[in-house]
Amino acid sequence: MVIAIVLIAIVFILILIGVGMYNGLVGARNQVKNAWAQIDVQLKRRHDLIPNLVETVKGYMEHERGTLEAVTNARNIAQSLGNAGVADRAKAEGELSGALSRLLAVAENYPTLKANENFLALQEELSSTENKISFSRQFYNDTVLKYNNMIQMFPTNIIAGMGNFQVSEFFEVKAAEERDVPKVSFPTAKTGSSPDNK
Repeated sequence: MVIAIVLIAIVFILILIGVGMYNGLVGARNQVKNAWAQIDVQLKRRHDLIPNLVETVKGYMEHERGTLEAVTNARNIAQSLGNAGVADRAKAEGELSGALSRLLAVAENYPTLKANENFLALQEELSSTENKISFSRQFYNDTVLKYNNMIQMFPTNIIAGMGNFQVSEFFEVKAAEERDVPKVSFPTAKTGSSPDNK
């Protein structure tokens, strides 16, 4: 009788441990989904800013049609991959970052554009959004690391295998040019008005 009670207690404890590990895995998987949703919000914000940025600079940069088209095309591709995997989205967003970097570098050659209030406001919003994307990406990757460790480490790997939990992808930027954050800082036009501003 005592042996039966001990065995039942052991089985009950093992079941509780298994349920706890399963719930921990579900919670970690949901944290990964939430972290990705935060990146997605910031990427959408960036996608929404780009048409306004292109429209603002279009009048000033008449001879830079290829640069403007590259940004627009990269934005459209990135936006169309809304349901794609993390690796495909990361690649498309990296290409968009590169196109934005080139656009903003070319904008350096247009003093009247750099003094334009709409451009300055968009530049500031884009810079803020890029920072938020960077922080969200870091949080997402940290969350994925924790989740993947749970899936691959003993003893939770047993529960993960039984529950069909899959390893999540990191949001990685692989190409060297994609690693560069778009440079959105210009000399401040508010400190001294440019003669082109009139």
